[in-house]
Amino acid sequence: MAKLKTIFICSNCAATSPKWIGKCPSCAKWNTYEEDVITKPTKQEEKKKIWSKPNKAAAKAIPLIEIKPGNKQRLVTTDAELNRVLGGGIVSGSIILIGGQPGIGKSTLLLQVATAIAAKILYVSGEESEEQIKMRADRIGKDQSDCYILTETNTAKILSQAQQLQPDLLIVDSIQTLSSPHIDSAPGSISQVRDCAVELQRFAKETGIPVFLIGHITKEGSLAGPKLLEHIVDTVLQFEGDQHYTYRILRTKKNRFGSTDEMGIYEMQSTGLREVSNPSELLLSQNEEDLSGSAVAATMEGMRPMLIETQALVSTAVYGTPQRTATGFDLRRLSMLLAVLEKRCGFQYGQQDVFLNLAGGIKISDPAIDLAIVSALISSLEDIAVPSTICFAGEVGLSGEIRAVSRIEQRIQEADKLGFNQIFISKYNLKGLSLEKYKIEVVPIAKLEELYRKLFEP
Repeated sequence: MAKLKTIFICSNCAATSPKWIGKCPSCAKWNTYEEDVITKPTKQEEKKKIWSKPNKAAAKAIPLIEIKPGNKQRLVTTDAELNRVLGGGIVSGSIILIGGQPGIGKSTLLLQVATAIAAKILYVSGEESEEQIKMRADRIGKDQSDCYILTETNTAKILSQAQQLQPDLLIVDSIQTLSSPHIDSAPGSISQVRDCAVELQRFAKETGIPVFLIGHITKEGSLAGPKLLEHIVDTVLQFEGDQHYTYRILRTKKNRFGSTDEMGIYEMQSTGLREVSNPSELLLSQNEEDLSGSAVAATMEGMRPMLIETQALVSTAVYGTPQRTATGFDLRRLSMLLAVLEKRCGFQYGQQDVFLNLAGGIKISDPAIDLAIVSALISSLEDIAVPSTICFAGEVGLSGEIRAVSRIEQRIQEADKLGFNQIFISKYNLKGLSLEKYKIEVVPIAKLEELYRKLFEP
């Protein structure tokens, strides 16, 4: 019989302790230790792992110069947005974790991939029956004979079926519902999630079959389970968005085979998730008349240029302490920009409520959005509209200077393609920049005072 042992595991950092303690000595978090049962398998049970390669030779050290680079191509899906965030496709033998809020569209996205890709897919569900999955497939209008459905939570049976079927891709929905027969604890516990992920990782590396894992998230928005789960997998994807809005954003939190700066945008429809190839047209205002407090920023998300509307509202504070609220933008960065406007330009925001919103409900961390936010703040304070044919790309420094930003040519090309007449940039971006090939007028500025004179002075 396997040996049982009761320990306490930190749900934040996976540190262990023989007894319960209030504060974790490793990550300094409070009340994160949970009781769990650890089962150590016997030698006979270890031999029952039928998915392991037979007669596998013992590992030995090899000089780096003698290792031949792999020439396996990525498995390219029909979803261009998913290919972008993965770095060009699914790498053979990789294990990918995708997390998000309940109902955000994780299962729908992977079922669309499973039924559209020209490969043999094994879709394992521990949360839904075959009939429920078939209903979703009929709703999104996808039906492929090479997509196999398995409703099972036992990892031994799942891996045994995968070994027999030899699929090109294995999808598990979700990792929190799986349970290993070698562990006595309940499904979803820390030890079960960790050991099931390790078994799937070993299966992926030994067979070369890529594995997709769907994971739950906590109330704080982080992936549920021990932090060790994110270290086990090769790629971590985060599905973001609000259920009350139609747009969904797929971000890369970790990627061993590509960039972590890419972002995919989807629109939730009754027939499933639709790829948004040109998000700029969706994130811009559809108002025909110019309104104060609105400015368009030319931003970059990874290699993708994107124009987004920034909206600011400045009004007299009713209470003693003015409010500062930012949606989709760092609140501390907003406070810094307000301080720069007060110190360098003389605008009085000390007794004003300031509300900032980025259209579309997405979050932007690109510093090039600073110039558009400053323009929207001045526009709302002075109640003077910024023409909708003008966009901005520049970082604002503490002394009020406009700093250069990266990939300025791609930003200008995107603004030119969407029909803007002017784009305000830093004059330090002009070095080596050829302006003859653009129809749009490029306006270089160096200080916030120049921005005010060219936009708001009569």
